[in-house]
Amino acid sequence: MSDTPPRTGLDARGHLVREGSLTRVQPAFRPVVAAARDRLPALFGARLHSAYLYGSIPRGTARVGRSDLDLLVALREEPTDADRAAADTLGAALDREFPQIDGVGTLLYGRERLLSELERYDLGWFVACLCTPLLGDDLAARLPRYRPDSLLARETNGDLGRLLPRWRERIAGAEDTEEARRPLVRFMSRHLVRTGFTLVMPRWRGWTSDLREMAGVFAGYYPRRAAQLRTAAEYGYEPVGDPDVLRSYVDDLGPWLADEYARVHGVKAPRPD
Repeated sequence: MSDTPPRTGLDARGHLVREGSLTRVQPAFRPVVAAARDRLPALFGARLHSAYLYGSIPRGTARVGRSDLDLLVALREEPTDADRAAADTLGAALDREFPQIDGVGTLLYGRERLLSELERYDLGWFVACLCTPLLGDDLAARLPRYRPDSLLARETNGDLGRLLPRWRERIAGAEDTEEARRPLVRFMSRHLVRTGFTLVMPRWRGWTSDLREMAGVFAGYYPRRAAQLRTAAEYGYEPVGDPDVLRSYVDDLGPWLADEYARVHGVKAPRPD
């Protein structure tokens, strides 16, 4: 397939633009965002460097009662187990109080790791391009501008081959119920679609976070796998609890995608456990 012009996500110089904004938060979700903004400083005190929203809420695409609140918190030092437990407690409280969200997910990192050379094209890119500032000094000011190139592709999603054994363990350890499998299908579907998209992102020369659009972009370059990724995109929004879907991910689509990714972009640099 010939190269196509970017559909979205770049500025006039070809740099990725930040996709979210507080102005895009829909009215239904503003109270929960305000509550998170008010409570995080009390939780972490002077150790809090900055906090960010990411996901559908700052993109303005969240669904009432279906979407979760996604937060990234940067501390001035590396987080402890107690910090993670406190963040989980806050998330559970927000989830109970605000029926318009379906769960809270909080990523917790030390500032130096987010700014490190190792994470420059992974977590650093994530903060600079996919996170919306909520509190504190924006770390994006200390990070470079990013292009949708092969280096970014490698360092964001070039570790699928290392993840697949863990996925198999999670599947084997899950309860044998549709309810227990549904979150796994949702998580793995989204991960595979995003990996499929970043595989072709440098050729497409653009960015989107819409799963259906990601699958559509991928389909233009890998038509034989198009139906699988389009189905995964649907399951990313409306997951099923079918064990055959999970098996297909770890026995077929996942291994193929990991091998093709490594062939095209190489393998992501290892991180400490």
